[in-house]
Order: sequence, then structure tokens, then C-alpha cells
Amino acid sequence: MASSKHNKLCSFFYLCLFLTLVAAAEPQTESLLTLKSQLTDNFNSLKDWFINTPEVSDNLVACCSWSGVRCNQNSTSVVSVDLSSKNLAGSLSGKEFLVFTELLELNISDNSFSGEFPAEIFFNMTNLRSLDISRNNFSGRFPDGGDSSLKNLIFLDALSNSFSGPLPIHLSQLENLKVLNLAGSYFTGSIPSQYGSFKNLEFLHLGGNLLSGHIPQELGNLTTLTHMEIGYNSYEGVIPWEIGYMSELKYLDIAGANLSGFLPKHFSNLTKLESLFLFRNHLSREIPWELGEITSLVNLDLSDNHISGTIPESFSGLKNLRLLNLMFNEMSGTLPEVIAQLPSLDTLFIWNNYFSGSLPKSLGMNSKLRWVDVSTNSFQGEIPQGICSRGVLFKLILFSNNFTGTLSPSLSNCSTLVRIRLEDNSFSGVIPFSFSEIPDISYIDLSRNKLTGGIPLDISKATKLDYFNISNNPELGGKLPPHIWSAPSLQNFSASSCSISGGLPVFESCKSITVIELSNNNISGMLTPTVSTCGSLKKMDLSHNNLRGAIPSDKVFQSMGKHAYESNANLCGLPLKSCSAYSSRKLVSVLVACLVSILLMVVAALALYYIRQRSQGQWKMVSFAGLPHFTADDVLRSFGSPEPSEAVPASVSKAVLPTGITVIVRKIELHDKKKSVVLNVLTQMGNARHVNLVRLLGFCYNNHLVYVLYDNNLHTGTTLAEKMKTKKKDWQTKKRIITGVAKGLCFLHHECLPAIPHGDVKSSNILFDDDKIEPCLGEFGFKYMLHLNTDQMNDVIRVEKQKDVYNFGQLILEILTNGKLMNAGGLMIQNKPKDGLLREVYTENEVSSSDFKQGEVKRVVEVALLCIRSDQSDRPCMEDALRLLSEAENRFK
Repeated sequence: MASSKHNKLCSFFYLCLFLTLVAAAEPQTESLLTLKSQLTDNFNSLKDWFINTPEVSDNLVACCSWSGVRCNQNSTSVVSVDLSSKNLAGSLSGKEFLVFTELLELNISDNSFSGEFPAEIFFNMTNLRSLDISRNNFSGRFPDGGDSSLKNLIFLDALSNSFSGPLPIHLSQLENLKVLNLAGSYFTGSIPSQYGSFKNLEFLHLGGNLLSGHIPQELGNLTTLTHMEIGYNSYEGVIPWEIGYMSELKYLDIAGANLSGFLPKHFSNLTKLESLFLFRNHLSREIPWELGEITSLVNLDLSDNHISGTIPESFSGLKNLRLLNLMFNEMSGTLPEVIAQLPSLDTLFIWNNYFSGSLPKSLGMNSKLRWVDVSTNSFQGEIPQGICSRGVLFKLILFSNNFTGTLSPSLSNCSTLVRIRLEDNSFSGVIPFSFSEIPDISYIDLSRNKLTGGIPLDISKATKLDYFNISNNPELGGKLPPHIWSAPSLQNFSASSCSISGGLPVFESCKSITVIELSNNNISGMLTPTVSTCGSLKKMDLSHNNLRGAIPSDKVFQSMGKHAYESNANLCGLPLKSCSAYSSRKLVSVLVACLVSILLMVVAALALYYIRQRSQGQWKMVSFAGLPHFTADDVLRSFGSPEPSEAVPASVSKAVLPTGITVIVRKIELHDKKKSVVLNVLTQMGNARHVNLVRLLGFCYNNHLVYVLYDNNLHTGTTLAEKMKTKKKDWQTKKRIITGVAKGLCFLHHECLPAIPHGDVKSSNILFDDDKIEPCLGEFGFKYMLHLNTDQMNDVIRVEKQKDVYNFGQLILEILTNGKLMNAGGLMIQNKPKDGLLREVYTENEVSSSDFKQGEVKRVVEVALLCIRSDQSDRPCMEDALRLLSEAENRFK
């Protein structure tokens, strides 16, 4: 009790002392002490803001020695207050600044001030030259200081706050203002036309707000402006050609601004322009030839628009150009030789266009190229031999083109490479890398080519390599390097379908590896428990190899599931079949073998008789995962008829099995010549398991008929055709359906060996569970299987896969138009202009021009149009279609 009373007395004493000192201090020191008392200073940044005794002189200002405070030479008046980056918070009343009539600079940036910004500052600080309130959380309307006395203000920075309402119009009356930064708030409305009347403005930044309307042509009057950023808003209309009058402009950024129209030719008057950023708009037509006259250009980014045509030859004059970014447009033609001649070029992005022809032979020889990305075009020919000749190339991205030839000598001496993606081309020859000579390489994708010669043996020396994909190079051959798993950073290693032989290297020092994909090779030998040292391993696929012996009981092996080990005939143990048969003693094996030999002779005689008697009616049963063990007789009896030949009169019907399970039954007639083909395909279909496929549970057959059993759960739900009758406009649901169908088809085409074409992709064959919106492909494989012969299997599969891609493209458009294209047969789409189709899709899905979803919807339509191209060779495979869909989704997240 006594202690509490003592503390109260002490607090009262210090308060009285503080008030006494404040009262005794001159006005400027008093105002700063008052300001300090109103702020939250958790880090004690203003710890030296105090006075010990009242000042003796009335002329001297006590606060001149405080941190962040600067006075005039006589210490009689404060001329600068800098409280930037001091972790201060709270609101400002404005009254504490009334006495600072001589203040020249006020900087309170990079703090956490909130509330409205006080208008008193605009009306009383007549000598203020610089005001910096950036990176705070001021809200409400920005003070309209048009009638204030801030006639001397030169610098005004309010970047990154939470101001709202219209832009302050009367700032344009500040004739001495050189820097105006109002970016990164929530200002609305149009840019005032009065902003074109600044007399001395050099820097204008209004980006990242909620501005709308047309960009005023009056901005062209800002002939002193050198830097203008007004992008990341949602304007209407076109770029005013009057901007071409801004003769001093060096930096222009109107990216992400919803602008349409085309590039003004008048930009050629901007003879001092160094950076032009107009990406992520809706600009169309060709790049004007006149743009090549801006010889001062260093950075040019026109990406993510609708620009068409070719790269102008006039770009030969852009000798200072370092960045050329034209990606995500609709440009065509070749990459001109003049681009390869540019002496300063270091970054070239032209991916996702329609460019063709060969890359210039001199590319990389005349400038220090650092980053090249020409992926997803139609380029052909070889990689230019001198692309690495200047010794600084660190990213080379060429995937999804038609490149051919070898990788050597072009890439033999690229010691600076960090990332290389050459997948989905037709490169041949050996992999030329010596990993000890490319020490910084971290990502390599050479999949889906025609490479040979095996994997380089020194891959373990790539100390920074975390991703390596060489899959689907069917003639690669060779063996896995012995120390491959010890590469210290390697996380993802994929080498499926590469004709690799030999055994699996010992798993040692493999703490970083998370994914190993080696399916569809000729790998032999046994699995060893040393994989337990791979603590990060999440996925391992060894399907379709020649592995033998028991799968180790280590939890890493057991967690991979059955799919990881399928089609290794001599491999056993969980999750595959038991190994008990393989562990029998030799003596028992010999005795059994002798007994079996005797029995076989007896059985053979009996079997010959039996076959002759009942060759027409002998039934066999094949079951897959998910179906309890039944005999053929159990299944046939469930059909409700004593005569097997009459059991299922219809081609498709239902049956209830002995345990009460209801299945869908499909009847297929067998012909002698096709029997083995049909049974093999059915077995492959039954082993295909994917979340977007209807499950085949099993089939029973004799010499003339097959009864195929598959999951009934989905057939109690709805089909996509039925869903589309509701005309729902939910983009997220549609996107999920399209992606799900693509994943199912991609699995059938690229993860099943041989591939299983669907054969009948249409909305009525896309099924849904009542409780889920994940689509499942039904009827896959049946239609094509009935027309299949062993002699022509590869040709039929290739043709049917192309049909699947075409039908998938039609399905996308059917989904996006809510079923309107169901009976159009594709002809309407082929003849409809792309712009018209996009408008129809936007309308049908209620996507406005300002909607962030518009870009994503557009990309999905473009994927559909690729899939329905009349020339089959121009269509993407399902793997590429899925990748393009994924890129569209990720890009617009």
C-alpha cells in the first residue's frame, strides 16, 4: 500500500517537472516536446528529446542538438525535422507545427503514422521546400493545399499510404514543384487535366492507385518532366499521342493500365527516352517502325498485350537497348539479324508468340547476353554456336519449339549457366555438359528430345543442381551414374522412358532428394535399404523396369504405393504381392517341381479333353484394385440369367454383385483376331488409376464375350452435359473442370505405356460424384480399342491422341460458352474471328474489361484454339496443353 502511494507521488512529481520544463521552454522546443508526448515510440528513438533546465537565453533554441532536428546557423530557428525510419506511430494534430514558420524540410517517412494528414502543414509552413510523408498509413482525403502558402515547395512525396478520394487538383498551382509522388494509395477518379499545367515538374508518380477514366492529353504539356509513372490503374481508352511532346522524358511507365489501341508513332519524338514500360495492357496492331528512332532506349517492355506483326528492322538503331521484352503477344515472323547485332542487349524475352524460322547465327556474339527466353514459339534449326561466347549467359530458355541438331558445340563452354530449359524440341546427340565446368547450374530440363549417350557421369559434381529432367529421350541409354544421389543440392531427378539399363546406384548422402522418377526403363537389380538415408524423399517411381527381389520394409519404400513398383515381374513384397513363394527352401522347391511335373502331364490330358468339350463357354475373371475377389460364376449369376450368353442383353447395364456392390457392366463382343489386343488393353485400362478417371473394377470373358465392370458411384451423379444446362457462370468451377479433364487425358496419353487414347471426349462422358466437383473421364479407351489391330497399334494410338486433343479443345469452348458450341462441329469456331470469340466468352462468363480474370480466360481460350487447329502437327500434346493451362493460372494469380 505504501509502495503504491510512493509510485503515485513519483509519477506526479515527474509530470509536474515535465510541465514546468515545457512551460519554461521556448515555443519550438515546446512544440516538439508536445509532439513527442503524443507519439508512440516503442524503440525510444527520441530518447534525447528532453531539456535538463530552462534555457537562459530567449533567443537560442534548446532542441537544436536533438536527433533529427537541424537549426539555422544562429540556432535561433528550426529549419529541418527528420523523423524518418524511427519506428514511430500515432496521429498528428497539426497544431504542433504551427510555430515552425522557418522550416525548410519535414521528413516523417517510413513510420506508422495514421489518421488524416493535418491540413495545417499546408497553410502555415510558408518556407517549406521538401515534404516527405511516404511509407506511412495516412488515410482520408489528401489536403487540398491550393490556396496555401506552399509556393516554395519543391519536393512532395506521399508514396505508399492509404489516401482515398480524388487526386488533389490544386497542387498544380505549385509553380516550383519538381517532384510529386502520390503512388500506392487508393485515389479514385481521373487524373485531373490541370496536372498538365505544372511549370517545373520533373518527376510524376501516380501508379498503383484506383484511378480510372481517360489519361488527359494535357499531360503532353509537361515539357520539363523526365520521369512519369502512371500505370497499375484501370484507365479507359488509348495512350494520348500528345505524350510525344514530352521532350525531356527519360522514363515512362504506363504498365498494367487497361489501355487499348496501339502504340503512337509520335513516341519517336521522345529522343531522350531510356525506359518504356507498357506491358500488361490491351495494345494491338504492329510495333510502329518509328519506335526504332528512339536511339536512347535502354529498356523496352511491351509484353502481355495483343501486338501482332514482326519486329521492325528499324530496331537496328537501338544501340543502347539492354532489355527487349515482347513476350505474351501475337507476333510472328523471324527474329531479325539486327537484334543479334545490338551491342548492349543482355535480356531477350520473346516467348509465347508465333515466331518461326531460325535464330540469328550471330546471337550472343555481339553483346553480353545474360538471359534468353524464346520458348513456346515455332523456331527451328540449331542453337547459335556463339550464344555463350561472351561468357555471361546464365539463363537459356528454349522449350516448346522445333529446334534440332546437337547441343555441342553451342553449349559446351557455357560455364556461367544457372538455368537451362530445352524440353519439348528435337535435339539429338550427346549431352555436352561437364558439370565440373558449370559450377552454378541449378536447373536443367532436357526432356522430350532425341538425345543419346547417357547421363554425364560427373553429375554429382554439380553442387548447386536441384532439378534435373531428362525424361522421354527414348534413345538416351547408358546407366545411372554411380554417385548421382550424392549431388548435394539435387531435389528432383527425372529420367523416365530413356532406355536406361544397369542397376540402381547405392543411396548414400542423399539428404536433399525429394523426387526420383525412373519408370519405363530397363533398370535391373535389387532395391537396397540404404534409401532410408534419403530423409526428404517424397516420390519414387520405378514402374515398368526389371527390378527383382523383395521390396525393403523401410517406411520410405512402403510409403510410395503400388504404382511406384508396378510391372517389375520379379519384384515382390508390400505393397506388391507377398514374397513367401520366393523364400521357399530349395529342397521343397525341387520336390514340388517333381510333383508338379507329374501332375502337369495328368492335367494336360484332362485339360485337352475339357477344352474340347467346353471351349465355347469357359469363363475367366480378372479383378483390379477396389473389387473383392469373385469368380466369373459369381459375377455371371449376379446378372440374373442362368445362361452366360444371355446374361447381359444390352451393351451397357447394371448388376449387383454377391456382396451388394452395384457395378456398371459393359458388354463387348470378341473376335478371334482381336481377342488378345482387347484383353491386353482392358488390363492396361484397369491398372490405370487417376483421380480424374472412372475406375475399371474388373472383367470376365470367354472366347466370344467380355463383360467389363466399372465404378457405379459416379454414374449416380451428373454429367458435364447436364451441368452445362444450368448455364452457370462460375469461372473458378469451369477452370477446375477444364484442368481436371486435362489432367486425366494427360495421364492417359503420357503416363500410360503404351498410351491409352480416350477415343470419345465429350461432355456426356465427363462424370461427377454428387458430393464433388472433380470431373472424371468415363468411357475412356473403349471406342478406339474396338478398331485396334496389333499391326497398326502405334498408328491408331497416334491418330486417336490427336483426336482427343481436338475434342478437348472443343470441350473447353463448350464449357466457356455454356454449351452453345455443343452441336457446332467446330466449324463455327474455325471461322469466327478470335476477337469476336473472346467477346462472346467474356460476355457468357460475365468478365468485364477491368476484371483481373480476363487475362486468364483469354489464355484458356488460346489453349483451346491451339487444340483445334486444322493441321494436326500444329496442335499441342496433352502434356503441353496442361502446362499452358497451369501457366495461365499461375501467371494471373
